[in-house]
Formats: sequence, structure tokens, C-alpha cells
Amino acid sequence: MTSAAAAVPVTASSLRKMLLPLALAQFICSFAGSNMNVMINDISHDLNTDVQGVQVCITLFLLVMAALMIPCGKLTDRLGRKRCFTLGLWTYGIGAVLSAASPGIGVLILGNSILEGVGTALLIPPVYILTTMVFPDMKSRARAFGVISGMGGIGAATGPLIGGAITTGISWRAAFIFQALIIGLIVLLARNVIDPVPADPTRPFDIVGAILSAAGLVVLVGGIMAADTNLALMAVLLVVGALILAGFFVWVRRRERAGKEALLSTSLFRNRTSNLALVTQNVQWQMLMGTSFVVSAYLQVVRHYNAIQTGVIFTAATLGILLSSLAAGPLARKYEQRTLILAGFVVAIAGVIVLLAMVKGHPGAWYFAPGLFLIGTGLGVMLTPSVNVVQSAFPENLQGEISGLSRSVSNLGSSIGAAVAGTILVVGISSNPGRAYGVAMVVLAFVGLIGLGATVFLPRSEPSAEADAPSPSATQLS
Repeated sequence: MTSAAAAVPVTASSLRKMLLPLALAQFICSFAGSNMNVMINDISHDLNTDVQGVQVCITLFLLVMAALMIPCGKLTDRLGRKRCFTLGLWTYGIGAVLSAASPGIGVLILGNSILEGVGTALLIPPVYILTTMVFPDMKSRARAFGVISGMGGIGAATGPLIGGAITTGISWRAAFIFQALIIGLIVLLARNVIDPVPADPTRPFDIVGAILSAAGLVVLVGGIMAADTNLALMAVLLVVGALILAGFFVWVRRRERAGKEALLSTSLFRNRTSNLALVTQNVQWQMLMGTSFVVSAYLQVVRHYNAIQTGVIFTAATLGILLSSLAAGPLARKYEQRTLILAGFVVAIAGVIVLLAMVKGHPGAWYFAPGLFLIGTGLGVMLTPSVNVVQSAFPENLQGEISGLSRSVSNLGSSIGAAVAGTILVVGISSNPGRAYGVAMVVLAFVGLIGLGATVFLPRSEPSAEADAPSPSATQLS
């Protein structure tokens, strides 16, 4: 960080108190990304929409997060990490209440996709920045990230179960009230959050870069979502999105050459270890959210299970993530990060294969359990080491930028997973639902192979921020 003010001391006791609200924040944001998957039929009937309308709402939520993570990560330096965290909580809470009262799909999109998405983008970067800053060594940081990433994985995995139970027992609207209550609890606990470095209000903010990066990501994923209705529109949006993102990098590079502060330092992409780990993060969340949407929609629309039945089936994935997350600390002490990520991908891909093989021709719901358990276990094993490799590859002064980039890449993976796999399912669900389900899962397995390939090229030794990070001069103030 660039502030010259003295850092605030952080004691062991305050570390423990800080970790709870940070982990709960990651839990509820991940929960929000998956709990709507079991409400597809209920929301469709109540708001007079269809599966595609709910898919748009889910994907937009994930996309808003991805589009705004980089700008919001950068804002933490200017506004302060705790202030951004608190502002995000309040924005999210308002969105949850508005979603609960939605009279139609438009208001639901405003509350859930927009306000909850913006709130998440504001509060998640501080979670990872603060964790990296206050836990000084790799092992303690790995344990902290294990708790936080584990809660994120558990949130994504229990979203269908908790959301299904609330939807079936009360109403889908009550699930958003549940989110608002958890946010209220985090607001109270956030009083224990300490920002170790003061905010720097004089630090400039690249508004043009923020607009270009957000617009490019929105248009790009919008193109993927258009595949089920208009292939020509899809092609146009994909090309336009790519051009906007290319323009963003040209803009950033021009500002850097002029000695001005850019939204995102291009030097971040010169770290080979971080680049590869970012690919693994993106793929992990593509697999998790893609599987969650496809299996949930298939169970409800094709096999006509209700919300709670669908959620109960997903307890297999929840159990897998929970067990592997609880083991994150001991695993980090015993094995290298690369080894854990490799093992995670192998197990998760095997889970997709088992899910395909056992479900075909078997009407029983429990044939989904073994595959989901393996997917949850594999993803749980590698969520923490992937985050740790990326964050630990950079020094303190670049944590705002790399945290925003890391979370953006992960949430972009979530939105792409839901968009691609969901679109494949939606296109074929009326004519040949079994084939559409199979194709969607095969695509997710192929995506997993890409992540596995990237992991193979990760260095065997642990990353060194001092050795591998770009020079701090790359982000100095103009």
C-alpha cells in the first residue's frame, strides 16, 4: 500500500475474531450463487417466467460480481478495506430484502442480480486482501484461506439444500430473508474487523478502465447466453466483447506508459505461477456452478423433484466439500499446493464421469450421489491452494489488484459455467433432455481437463512474492 501512515497492530485474539465475519461473508455470497438453482420451478410459477428467465437471473448475479470485482478490489486502497466490506454488506442486504418482495422477474433481477451482485463485488475483495495482509506466513495463511474458501465451497454446496428446505417449507422468498438475516449478523461481527493499513483517499481511480473492463465481460457472457436463441447475435456479442476487452488492455497499457495509475497493472500477468493458478480457479468454479445448475434443473424440470428433494440430493456434494475443507489445514502442511490442485482435478473429473455413467438409465435419485460426492471432494481439496498460490505470489502493495483480479476470474468462471452448461441444457431440455444433460456434463468434464493441464505446468516449489512478483514501481502513483 502507498499510505505512509503506520499500520494498525493485529493481535492473535483479533485475528480469530476477524476470521469469523470474513468466512461468513464468503459463505453467504457463495450460497447466493447456488441456492436459486432449486427454486427454478417455484420462481417460474410465482413470477410467470420460465427456466430461461431464472437462468438469466442467476447468471447475471454471477456476471455482475465478475465484472465489478477488479474495480472494487482497486477501490479498497482508496476507501479502505473495512469500509468497502461494510458498504458491500449493506448493499447486499438491501438487495436480499428487495428480492424477497419481488412482484416480477424484473424486480428480482434488480434485487438479486444487481444489488446483491454489487454488494458481493464490494465485500469479497476485502475478505481476501485482509486475510493475506494479516496472516504473515504461508502456513497460517493457508489455514485461514482454508476456512474462508471452505466456507465458500460449503455455501455453494449447501445453497441447494438450505434453499430447498426453506422453499419447500415456507417459500422461495423466505430464502432471501435468510440471506438478509445472515448479512445482519455479519454486520454485527464486522465490528471486530481491523484494517491493518489506513485508506489512501488521494489514490486515483481509473474510471474509464473500470467501465471498459465491466462492459467487456458483460457483453462477452451475454453472447454465451444468446446461444440458445440467436446464433448471429451470439457471434456479434462475442466479437464486440472481445474487442472491448482488447481496448481495455490498450487503455491500461497507455496509462502505465504515461506514468499514471491504471485500474489493473499489466505486470500482474507476467507472473507465470499466478496466471496458471488463475486458470485453475476459473475452471473450478465453472465446474461447481455448471454442475449445480445443470443437475438442479434436470432434477426439477425433467424428473419433477421439488426443491427440498433436489437439495437433499446435493448433500453428497456438500459432504464432499465439507470433509475436504476441514482437511485443508493438515493437507497444506503435508503436501505441496500443486499436488493438492492436481489431485482435486483428478477426483472432480472422475466425479463427472461417475455422474454420467450411473445416472444414465437409472430413475432413482441416489444414483446422483457418488458422482456429486466426488465432485465436491475434488473441488474442496483444490479451492484453498489455488487461492493461496495466487495471493501469495504478490507483495502487500499489489494485494488490492490481485485480489480483485482473482475474485473476478473465479466469478467469471461461475457465470460462464452457469451460462454455457445451462444454455446447453435449456436448448435441448424440451426435445431430448437426457442427451442435453449428457452433453452439458461432458462439456464440464472437458473444462476440468483444461484446468488439470494448467496445473501440470505449475512449479513444484511454493511461490515467492519477493522473487516472482512484479516490481512495486509498476503501480506507484503518478
